[in-house]
Formats: sequence, structure tokens, C-alpha cells
Amino acid sequence: MREYVKFYIGGQWTDPAGAGTFEVVNPATEEVCGKVALGSAADVDRAVAAARRAFPDWSTTTGEERVEVLQNILDVYQKRAGDLAAALTEEMGAPAALAGGFQVGLGAGHLSTAIAVLKDFVFEERRGATLVVKEPIGVCGLITPWNWPMNQIAVKVFPALATGCTTVLKPSEKSPFTGQVFAEILDAAGVPAGVFNLVQGDGPGVGVPLAGHADVDMISFTGSTRAGIDIARNAAPTVKRVTQELGGKSPNIVLDDEAFAENVAKGVTAMMGNSGQTCSAPSRMLVPAARMDEAIAVARQTASGITVGDPQGDFVMGPVVSGAQFEKIQALIQKGIDEGATLVTGGTGRPDGLEKGYYVKPTVFARVTNDMTVAREEIFGPVVTILGYDSVDNAVEIANDTEYGLAGHVAGADLEKARAVARRIRAGWVAINDAFDFGCPFGGYKKSGNGREWGEFGFHEYLETKGILGYMPEAASSG
Repeated sequence: MREYVKFYIGGQWTDPAGAGTFEVVNPATEEVCGKVALGSAADVDRAVAAARRAFPDWSTTTGEERVEVLQNILDVYQKRAGDLAAALTEEMGAPAALAGGFQVGLGAGHLSTAIAVLKDFVFEERRGATLVVKEPIGVCGLITPWNWPMNQIAVKVFPALATGCTTVLKPSEKSPFTGQVFAEILDAAGVPAGVFNLVQGDGPGVGVPLAGHADVDMISFTGSTRAGIDIARNAAPTVKRVTQELGGKSPNIVLDDEAFAENVAKGVTAMMGNSGQTCSAPSRMLVPAARMDEAIAVARQTASGITVGDPQGDFVMGPVVSGAQFEKIQALIQKGIDEGATLVTGGTGRPDGLEKGYYVKPTVFARVTNDMTVAREEIFGPVVTILGYDSVDNAVEIANDTEYGLAGHVAGADLEKARAVARRIRAGWVAINDAFDFGCPFGGYKKSGNGREWGEFGFHEYLETKGILGYMPEAASSG
């Protein structure tokens, strides 16, 4: 039983202002596996004050000094990788192979990328007699979700520290263990006091006062579109910068070629990863209408081969994160059935043999139309919807017919055709044939948010641009 009842503020583990706690439930067993303290506005005030005190010194460190600190973090991170993986499996049900592999690996990858970017990042540039300077924006409030805890912490904390900002992190109360271990890592790495602060809690208790705090210069939030709208409203009176990575309903256009069957199978497999709890997942598979029957056969076979069970065991899929999430997914699956989508495999209820835990059947719907609920709402579970298209133009039209624009996917043997389709998808991140790149900008169009994370592009979100006119004498600048 984990018990985390102190916050990391000003370089010290401190008692919270109140006595409230939150019980964390292991989604594989439905049993309480730990508790964390619930923060309040008073705790936010203390953390922000610590970050504000640390900002003058940290913001004036050199890039070389910050590289050294980040490298120290990486060294400790690698030593604690097993602890992070165990926390992920316990708090959100990520299978051990996924937790210890891609989940923890994402954090290390983003940290290594931040170090590499920082070594060559240009913070000052002369343009004639003017000096253009990139300066750290200040104190940053970072609010992260439960589905990819380490990834989302990494893409916010590391660019913020690299650019000279100080931070207050609020992880999701549903997956708080990872954030706690992460704070221990930064403490052991010697991050100066106040540069990084951790306050656990829920949205009303910590998220709201953090977003509205007058001494917070920026909020970076990842979560649902609904919550993102609330964050923006709370931040508006202080006119702080707000960046958001929100919901998605990402299209996956499978082109009509010799790789069709293989790409349908890959799309189904990708959707089932992390139990479907990925905002950029290829949830809307678009296939040529003439090949719908073939797509159904491949999708059924692929989804039926996805094993589901105890995340400590050798299974592809574990549970979804909570009872509330389980019930939401069940309701949307039933909605798909009620609205007339063809249920290819899966459906409501737990997989056979699993009587306890928030396990969802790998589910495939076919012959879906884009006006159906399962094609429009983010299910955030292991559910693939297959829609037919008559032409590539029609596929692009369907792909863009959504209020979201976080990600898109194109799969095809002809790279030139895939490139042409990718250019037409209205989304901030489009993957051709499952490509992956730590340096690629990640973020959304439309109701999927604003701003970009990952690599160099994430750095710019934490910087202000200052122009100093007359910095160089005119004669010198023209010589």
C-alpha cells in the first residue's frame, strides 16, 4: 500500500495545508492500492511562491548549466526506471511490458531530446541593429493526465526547465504515483530548490487555483476538451499563456493497395495499445467501401488475437483506468450497437474469464457512418470504428469532418500517395505508416487544443520573445 501524503515544495517534502486524502484504486483488482494527499489553494500558493523565488536565479543560468542538471536527472531516471514502471502498472493498469518499455521509455526519450535540443538552441539572434532574445516566460503550472503519465510529465517539465522556467506540477489524482516517483528523481538529481514543485490533488482543489493564480505566467494542460475549456476560463482574468493538448478522434486512412490487409491489422493493433487510452490513437479507420468485407475479416481476426488480463502477466491489454472510464466506454459501445453499426467483435461486458477489474473487450465496429456517436465522440477505450469511402477525396472529407484535429494516420504502400493525403488532413500531427519521431511537433487543430510539444517546438511554448532595438550601432550592424 503506497502512502504519499507530502508535497514537494521548495526542495523539501512538506505536509499539506489540509488533511484530505484521495484513495487510488488499482484498476486490475478494483482494490485500494494507496492514497495521496489532496492539495488546496493554500498548497498552490506555497508552491507558486517557491517557484517565484527560484525563478531569478534559475532563469539566468547558462544553457550549459541547465544541460548538466538535465543530464543528472537522466542518470537518476534510468536508475529508477523499474520503480516508475511498477507505479504505472499499479496506478493505471499498464501491462508490465508496456509500462517498463514504451511508457517509461518515452520519458527518457523526451529528456534525451531536450538535452540535445538545448545544446544547440539559439536564445539570442542579431537582426541588424536589433537583438531578438528568447527569455523564459516565468512560473509554469503543469497539469497532466492519467493515460500516459510519464510522457505527459516529460513533455512539459523538461522543456520548461531547459528554457529556464520554474514549475509547479499537478499530476492526475487517478495516476499520482508516477509524479511522486518523478519528484523523488528530480530531488535526487540536485535540481535547485523551488525550480520544480509537486502538489497532488484534483481539478477543483489544485487545478483551478493554479490556473487562476496571479503569479503563474503560463499553464500547460493535457486532458479532455471540456476540462481544457474550464482551464482557459480560469486563466483568462490573469491573461496568462495557456497551451492545451486536448481530445482527439483521429482518422486512419488506409489506402487501396497491396498492403491493405497488413495496414488494417496494424491499425487495429495500434488502437488497442494502452487499452485504447491514447488521444492520438487511430480510432476512425477509413477503408475503401469496396473492400469493407475484407477489412472486417482482417479486423476480426486481429482484434480476436489481442489478449486481455492481469497487467502483471504476459497480456497485450490490461484494464482501463477506472470504474467511471469503464462505464463510459460500455455506454458508448452500447450506443454503437443501438445506432446500427455492425459489431464485428467485442461488445459490452468484460472479456470471458475476467470477473473483476476494469477490463474492456477489444471491440470493432464496421459499416459506421460519420454521423454515428461512435464516429464522433472520443471513446478513449479499445474500440475501432471502420468507415467506408468511395474515393480518396471522400476519405479526406470524412477524415476532416470532426471537431477535433489532434492527429491523423495514413497507411499505404505508395509513399507519394500517402504524402499527398497526409498534407490534406487537418490535424497537427499526421503519421505515415506508423512513423515516430521525438523531434516532431505534437499538438492539435480545432478543439484538440493549441500550442505544440515535443523537441524544439516544445521549447518555444515556454519562451517570451523580446526585441532590443538599437542594441548595435547602425554603422557596426551594416559593416
